[in-house]
Amino acid sequence: MSDQHSHQSFETRAIHAGNTADPLTGAVVPPIYQVSTYKQDGVGGLRGGYEYSRSANPTRTALEENLAALEGGRRGLAFASGLAAEDCLLRTLLVPGDHVVIPNDAYGGTFRLFAKVVQRWGVDFSVADTSDLESVRGAINERTKLIWVETPSNPLLGITDIEAVAGIARQAGVKLVVDNTFASPYLQQPLALGADVVVHSLTKYMGGHSDVVGGALVTADAELGEELAYHQNAMGAVAGPFDSWIVLRGIKTLAVRMDRHSENATKIVEMLTQHPKVTQVLYPGLPEHPGHEIAAKQMRNFGGMISFRVEGGEEAAVEVCNRAKLFTLGESLGGVESLIEHPGRMTHASVAGSALEVPADLVRLSVGIENVDDLLADLREALG
Repeated sequence: MSDQHSHQSFETRAIHAGNTADPLTGAVVPPIYQVSTYKQDGVGGLRGGYEYSRSANPTRTALEENLAALEGGRRGLAFASGLAAEDCLLRTLLVPGDHVVIPNDAYGGTFRLFAKVVQRWGVDFSVADTSDLESVRGAINERTKLIWVETPSNPLLGITDIEAVAGIARQAGVKLVVDNTFASPYLQQPLALGADVVVHSLTKYMGGHSDVVGGALVTADAELGEELAYHQNAMGAVAGPFDSWIVLRGIKTLAVRMDRHSENATKIVEMLTQHPKVTQVLYPGLPEHPGHEIAAKQMRNFGGMISFRVEGGEEAAVEVCNRAKLFTLGESLGGVESLIEHPGRMTHASVAGSALEVPADLVRLSVGIENVDDLLADLREALG
């Protein structure tokens, strides 16, 4: 993060970091540099270091500077998707024979990447309950290079003590990676708590409008940032200029959106905990949630993601999803509109039969920023 923005509040950084006025016209929004190559002033005479847009593009640079500022990092990198960011990170830090500790509750696409792609490359993994520090310690072996954490986790909303696991990672000489997608940098700052790398699906809260796919890595270590940038260029799954511009636009309202997501979610949780057909509500804002105290310590608020279980098993959960009207049945999360899904058949179908398999009676909500009374009415109707 540049010194220019280090003293500023989050809301100010979200709007101004990386968003310098165009030097040619004074436009207050960075232009979309929809270009593949750049005129050189003689061989090797690059203007601003730009030669080819896979290597660097001014619109993507603006986003990457903004990402670093929001996470309090030295280097931010933007990718074509969250999984592209994860793939770049793993191939930068790992070689065949290495080992990774992954959580027992994680995004299905992350598990698929480890189990179906990375493992074939010769990298092994063990599953641990990352909310249990002894479970994390027990999963580390002499070949471990990374501990991977999601907090809050997807879809069971588990909470991991980032600072405590960072201490375990340092003691073991391994790196800690935190997927911060559910929280966003507005609610949680993993680098400040000792993480080495933060991962984001920019598709979710950062973009915030269900109109772009993207991913990001942010690191506090400049040397590691250079390594990641080298592999980003060598592998090529970069964020395009228009997608970068869309995410930048979304980030400007991140703080106000996250406040509203959290406010709406809190009121929906109150209703769900009292509903006779709901058997369990999973939300870190609940005092009875096992990770509540840690979440309250390391998060600004508890976010807009809720999972709950219903009476009647899998078919009843599917029916709740099908009956919802205002909550749109769909995958993904983090948009201004509310979404509902059945993780077991949708986003987490790839973990069926594994240690990450999710309960069949689980419903996941991404609570949007609509009027909360309308959302409550829709859920009551869907629950019957």
